[in-house]
Amino acid sequence: MNLRRVVVTGLGALTPIGNDIPSYWDGLISGKSGADLISYFDTSKFKTQFACELKEFDPLNYLDRKEARKLDKFAQYAIVCSDEAIKDSGLNFDKVDRTRVGVIWGSGIGGFETIQNEMINFSDGDGTPRFNPFFIPKLIPDIAPGVISIRHGLKGPNFATVSACASSANSLIDSLNYIRLGYSDIIVSGGSEAGVTIAGIGGFNAVQALSKRNDDPKTASRPFDLDRDGFVLGEGGGCLILEELEHAKARGAKIYAEIGGAGLSADAYHMTAPHPDGEGAISVMKNCLKDSNLNPEDIDAINMHGTSTPLGDKAEAKAIKEVFGDHAYNININSTKSMTGHLLGAAGAIEAISCVLSIKNGIVPPTINHFNHDPEIDNKLNFTFNKAQKRKVSVAMSNTFGFGGHNACVLIKEFVD
Repeated sequence: MNLRRVVVTGLGALTPIGNDIPSYWDGLISGKSGADLISYFDTSKFKTQFACELKEFDPLNYLDRKEARKLDKFAQYAIVCSDEAIKDSGLNFDKVDRTRVGVIWGSGIGGFETIQNEMINFSDGDGTPRFNPFFIPKLIPDIAPGVISIRHGLKGPNFATVSACASSANSLIDSLNYIRLGYSDIIVSGGSEAGVTIAGIGGFNAVQALSKRNDDPKTASRPFDLDRDGFVLGEGGGCLILEELEHAKARGAKIYAEIGGAGLSADAYHMTAPHPDGEGAISVMKNCLKDSNLNPEDIDAINMHGTSTPLGDKAEAKAIKEVFGDHAYNININSTKSMTGHLLGAAGAIEAISCVLSIKNGIVPPTINHFNHDPEIDNKLNFTFNKAQKRKVSVAMSNTFGFGGHNACVLIKEFVD
């Protein structure tokens, strides 16, 4: 089948280390940590008292007060980063067929704070069911692509992908397929999450997933380090404008990179733990290479899932050695979660953006906070520890794995006409 080529023509980001693309990239290459003590609520009774919150973010700088009140934070984040990406793309929707422009968006949880607060309010009341009239539309994950489409009058495919931490990678993969199969010309794709809440911190503490390094939050996210003790929760969003190549060329769009292919798999093993031998990670990367019609030796960089959990990091490193063999030692592998924290359903989007910018700028961001080597992880692999490295990046992969065993891998390559 003759598949259409898909390119990236716009980027937008709202992250704990930068509220737009330039500041996000500066934060990545400088090795900036977005972690600090939580400011949103009293954490004195929590095992984990820190997270990667957004810095100096005020929704009223982007939305009017009435509109902002109708939206959970995750949907506010979706609007902000998608607006940036659309502007960056130079798109004028009055000059394109809006029925051929879709929005596919990922969120692992959706309106987490909305659900939490409505339940608290009900519990604190007299039993009378007094709920916010926007309760339901604020909480559903698919409201994010809905409000983006309403904002811009986009009438193509419109839905949400939900696969835990792989959610926005799945949104990119669905967008890729809708375009290359001919159903759409442009898709606003990405993901957003607002999980730094009472329920978010408490819930992830309950499953022993979060770091408890309260005395030193900025070094708490330490992927592949011997003393890693869990991930650091983050929040924000990322957006990529995916566009069919000939459509992009016809309107004179700048092209950042090409989406070369993607892979999907399931661990079919455990609700929250990865397969210890990395079986799902192995198959998803192999599927991605096959879909992209590339060989292992073609890969220059991999933005790993790399959450800083004891089991996950070890399994993923093992999987990379299995898939790439001796070439694994020639690849720059990194985990930008060491800086941004784990944005859950939005992780795939901001990490794919990092891959795009590595290709554009010839720099691989670091994996910060590496202090002590884990003898169970091959130290000959180039984890890009502590300092960004300059190198030519023609092809990069982005791995995302979610609770439930959901695995997604997106391959991004230098655009060559």
